Amino acid sequence: MSELDIHQLLDLVNTRQVEPGDERVRAITARIVGDLFQTIDEFDVNPDEFWAATKWLTRLGQADMIGLITAGLGFDRLLDIREDEADRAARRALGTPRAIEGPLYIAGAPLHQHEVKLDEGNEGKGQPLVMEGRVLDVHGNPVANALVDVWHCNELGRYSHFDPDQPDYNLRRRIQTNAEGAYRFRSFLPPGYAIPPNSPVSELFSLLGRHGNRPAHVHFLVSGAGKRALTTQINIPGDTFLDDDFAFATRDGLVVALEPVQSAAGYESLGVDRPFTRVRFDFRLQDALSEDEATPASRYDRAA
Repeated sequence: MSELDIHQLLDLVNTRQVEPGDERVRAITARIVGDLFQTIDEFDVNPDEFWAATKWLTRLGQADMIGLITAGLGFDRLLDIREDEADRAARRALGTPRAIEGPLYIAGAPLHQHEVKLDEGNEGKGQPLVMEGRVLDVHGNPVANALVDVWHCNELGRYSHFDPDQPDYNLRRRIQTNAEGAYRFRSFLPPGYAIPPNSPVSELFSLLGRHGNRPAHVHFLVSGAGKRALTTQINIPGDTFLDDDFAFATRDGLVVALEPVQSAAGYESLGVDRPFTRVRFDFRLQDALSEDEATPASRYDRAA
């Protein structure tokens, strides 16, 4: 049979095989291919439109922006929603809300004990910030020697390792909590930022009539003592895009309160010598059900 209609072609694509393969991969691929066949047929996609789309996908990969498009189209938040639903269905005690990792995490940041000057080398570039709190379990007990991996953008909304103008691990550190589970760091209030202009992602968002802005936030990967590793972020209140994040990552319980502090007393070891903004935030970690859940790793490392 060499003359095929759409349905016959789809059946051949999804059933032809010379060895067993992976049944789950086959089933998922069949659904995706079937949905794309239907989309092309229903919207009368012509060859020029199809090949323009494949060219766009090629440029997206070459620009290393797939992680931006998954966030912007809601897939990252979808995965978090499904994890939350699975926890509730299993009646697992919930800790600090998870939030998307984003595409800009880098492992191996310098490690410090209890506290760190996260903004070292960036002094004077923004409103001084001290963030402090404890890492706790879901019952409120301290998690000693937990690791708080923290990273945020610079004053221009750019991240080290992805911005050639910044030194490696700029505004990226790991903090090991003390016996009381306490951590603290000095930095500055980061700004929000937008997806790069004149990029494959901005092209699609323009066609969709959407903006590509994220509100100000700070990322965390928190782990330790056999607890479930937590990927989350805190949001700075008052940002224009707090309730309109292009990545849909704003969550109740992750918008922090900003406290103006006039006296630097007690923060001398952080080099604080003038009025600053303080954020107090405790991370609550779930019990891990497996070694894999307790392992702190980026989404890409887990996939590998």
